[in-house]
Amino acid sequence: MIDWSGYIGLILQGALVTIELTVMGSALALVMAFAAGLGRLSRFVAVRALATTYIEFFRGTSIFVQLFWAYFVLPFAGITLTPLQAGVLALGLNVGAYGAEVVRGAVRAIGREQHEACVALNLGRYHRMRHVILPQALPLMLPTFGNNAIELLKGTAVVSLISLTDMTFQAQVVRAQTGSTLIPFAIILVLYFAMAMAITAVVRWLERRASRGLDGLRV
Repeated sequence: MIDWSGYIGLILQGALVTIELTVMGSALALVMAFAAGLGRLSRFVAVRALATTYIEFFRGTSIFVQLFWAYFVLPFAGITLTPLQAGVLALGLNVGAYGAEVVRGAVRAIGREQHEACVALNLGRYHRMRHVILPQALPLMLPTFGNNAIELLKGTAVVSLISLTDMTFQAQVVRAQTGSTLIPFAIILVLYFAMAMAITAVVRWLERRASRGLDGLRV
């Protein structure tokens, strides 16, 4: 008879690593999404080219290859990362490339009259974007950002390939030690679903917050 309490505890320890990866990866993805998305809208050709190169490279290559480069290849350039750092870097940059197009699309979806009104009020580009355009674009971005965060959550399973002890890695350990596949993978299935539902709830709350008083921001 297998005592599952210790094995479940092992999987829950892995779940904490998965949550850590998801939170830090999402934070990096958010920063990169705004940097590259707004970069695509820049007046400067060099900035647009740099943002486009980043987006197309990370959307056009495999997350597996990106992860292996971050962990196994960067040390040859003198940059050695822990498995957690490599996972956060690869996942954040990959998902951020998709988020950048969300930012660009949401900003461009704001009516031209809003931009023209800002010009008429003599608002500079920074104040125009900060106080008028982005507050209206944010509610358009949030649903897709939520989807991207869930995709990042599910993508954390790839870090088990570099021996980071996330919950998928721990489920594989439990399977090897107990010979049972059903129970450990049923547990992580439930945990992934619960985490995804938590992300969805947070994003919906943010949508409601971002939409409050939006009419007052239009000029």
